Amino acid sequence: MTESMPQAGALARTPTQPTRKPARPFFSSGPCAKPPGYSPDKLATASLGRSHRAKIGKTRLQYCIDLMRELLQLPDTHRIGIVPGSDTGAFEMAMWTMLGARGVTTLAWESFGEGWVTDAVKQLKLEPNVIRADYGQLPDLDKVDWSDDVLFTWNGTTSGVRVPDGEWIPDDREGLSFADATSAVFAYDLPWDKIDVATFSWQKVLGGEGGHGVLILGPRAVQRLEEYTPAWPLPKVFRLVSKGKLTEGVFKGETINTPSMLAVEDAIFALEWAKSIGGADALKARSHANAEALDKIVAHRPWLGHLAEDKGIRSKTSVCLTVEGADADFIKAFAGSLEKEGAAYDIAGYRDAPPGLRIWCGATVDTADIEALGPWLDWAWESLKGA
Repeated sequence: MTESMPQAGALARTPTQPTRKPARPFFSSGPCAKPPGYSPDKLATASLGRSHRAKIGKTRLQYCIDLMRELLQLPDTHRIGIVPGSDTGAFEMAMWTMLGARGVTTLAWESFGEGWVTDAVKQLKLEPNVIRADYGQLPDLDKVDWSDDVLFTWNGTTSGVRVPDGEWIPDDREGLSFADATSAVFAYDLPWDKIDVATFSWQKVLGGEGGHGVLILGPRAVQRLEEYTPAWPLPKVFRLVSKGKLTEGVFKGETINTPSMLAVEDAIFALEWAKSIGGADALKARSHANAEALDKIVAHRPWLGHLAEDKGIRSKTSVCLTVEGADADFIKAFAGSLEKEGAAYDIAGYRDAPPGLRIWCGATVDTADIEALGPWLDWAWESLKGA
């Protein structure tokens, strides 16, 4: 594909708009683009208006869990539960119920990692060892003390930085590994033997609706829950144990509180779509192709760059870009001009991150739409620089 590139003297003229727009200009990093072919009228509706505790409700919830297990190729040793509060609720549920049994190390290289630091310090009154890195960087993972419980984001949605793999997590770790994997699940090969706790939400790689989180527990996490009682009180929506035993119903479709069955059916649609195109491998391939297409766009434009310069730790889903000389006002105008033209929605970087762009490359985005975005980025750049 040949792209229109900025020409000498372009700043002295009004740039011409590209002739082709992305067919689906949805590049938000959450909630993300719906799966191709999605329409609300395609959702199953028999469970709507029924109790989630009725047979049909529990059956659909269990079916959703079974689809996630199948697509993630999750071993039988790990449990999957649908919980309230999106990824945040799932991760805080894990923190509130399991931390405090031993030392804690928190890794932070973007805003959500910093949020877990705040929870550990200010809410749970723990004294964690905090290992930080700037946006676009990753801390030295070799310095992590695995006698502690370790909290980290697998893929930093607001910084575009991910851990390279699971090799840095030892098999003989004493502490538990807590992975906020919300922008990673369904986009990478996750080593489940290295992960004791994982959380995510449907609204990222699956393009599902917000409000519900998914909590995955390995056997060591279950053991912690059954053998350790935290010193602080637990709200009802965080309680995973009854009389010293894991509440197994939570992981069989018996949710702690009332779920939105419409959101569940929406997630089932996405999971069935994923299965129909080839499962997890197909989802990963789509994310990879999208990230590669965006890499080519960046490589051809000297005014664009990757916040994560090291490709080995660069996200393939929430890709964060730098824009030469840009401040927050420039980025707001840049993203706003593309939204006004219907060429790209929601591509401004996260509010706490350095000013830049953030373009979602997860599996529900079509590569052709990433490719079509390039000339529109040129148009916005030329329009603003020539203003």
